[in-house]
Amino acid sequence: MTTHPIRPFPDDTAVRAVGEGLLARTLPKAEWTHEAHLAAMLWLLRERPDFAPEAELPATISGYNLAVGGENTDSAGYHETLTQLYIRGVRAFAATLPADIALVTAVNALLASEIGPRDWPLCFYSRERLFSVEARRGWVEPDLVAIPDV
Repeated sequence: MTTHPIRPFPDDTAVRAVGEGLLARTLPKAEWTHEAHLAAMLWLLRERPDFAPEAELPATISGYNLAVGGENTDSAGYHETLTQLYIRGVRAFAATLPADIALVTAVNALLASEIGPRDWPLCFYSRERLFSVEARRGWVEPDLVAIPDV
């Protein structure tokens, strides 16, 4: 996989704009980056206790994709296994943070953590399994190593 440099967020406002834009389906498609996915998840956990990510994020992301001209197919758009894996990972990471840490500091620390790289899921899954239609459409268990308990 190609190595991409981390693109940190400048402030809390930028993080909130991503999360709010996702929910409102107004975030420009070009801004829905890997970093934005992780930032939105951490923002939801910290600032939207009314939002149940495991249940609500699939429809949120799928709806957002369609609203910005994307699609949700067997080869593009929403990916259930990746979404649920990152929810677990971000939850586990968030649990290690001090309660008073600034949102942007927490997000940028997440991006710099072992969870931050785009290829983190490949610690648990082979490419073949992770990018299968089955994994895109539903949760599949990893085939390389078990996901640590969170």
